[in-house]
Amino acid sequence: MRKILTLIASIAILAFSGCSTGSVEPSAKTGLEGTKVNTYLIGEYLDAPSVKSKLEGAGFEIVADYASVKKGTTIVFTNAAIKEEAAKPDRAFAAVLRVFVDEKNKMISFTNPVYFGKAFMQDEYNHTVFNGALESINNALPGLKASQDELAFDDLEAYHFMMGMPYYKETDTLGEASATTAEAVAKAMDYKKGKAVIFELKLSDTTTLLGYDLGKRTKKFVKKIGRANAAILPWCVAIENGQAKALNAKYYIALSYPLLDMGGFMGIATVPGAIEKDLGKAFK
Repeated sequence: MRKILTLIASIAILAFSGCSTGSVEPSAKTGLEGTKVNTYLIGEYLDAPSVKSKLEGAGFEIVADYASVKKGTTIVFTNAAIKEEAAKPDRAFAAVLRVFVDEKNKMISFTNPVYFGKAFMQDEYNHTVFNGALESINNALPGLKASQDELAFDDLEAYHFMMGMPYYKETDTLGEASATTAEAVAKAMDYKKGKAVIFELKLSDTTTLLGYDLGKRTKKFVKKIGRANAAILPWCVAIENGQAKALNAKYYIALSYPLLDMGGFMGIATVPGAIEKDLGKAFK
């Protein structure tokens, strides 16, 4: 196991790289082993309606658009193949992709399907599906560039920021389980008359993914550590067999901000607890 200082330093000095475009079966090697994968795909500015139109033309389903920061919109989208993968047990967080449209800094930033797909699907990652989504995005919006944010492909499945920090599977359980997923969704919709729910995406009879609007004070952490990665919002809540769960904030923030160092984390030390508290209110 790497020493703590080495882990922190490795995040701070990541090099710039892109993604492979080869498609293979999920059980085969992807061609990305031993390489680094960029977290985001950066492009020249297009307004939100234009981005949505291009994505729809590429066969994607627009799930929601959301004012994640001032003068910034996150568009949440998916396709049938991704939803099918995400319907598997404990994989709901892989169901959506995002693009942040930054009206202030005049750029767009897509979450890389391969990066987040591998992180969330773990050993069930299907490169054909997620690399196919990447190819569709690149075809719809030519000229996208790899972000400086990146992690080693081999580390994504078991990623955690450092010793003692959570892994993907260490999710936050929100409240008591309901008898059914439908009842848990109804509970979330009753809270604040459903105003906190940005989207509802049904993946199966037992699994639904919700996009959730954090409190105004809580979501300011994005502005503090980097609005360029505002696609992290809205936060997702997976409801499976009546139980609502969310990605642990320490895990999801580190995954979404791989260049964030220990000092940056210390500056938002209260945020993970605040996020869990915000999300839990709807499921008491």
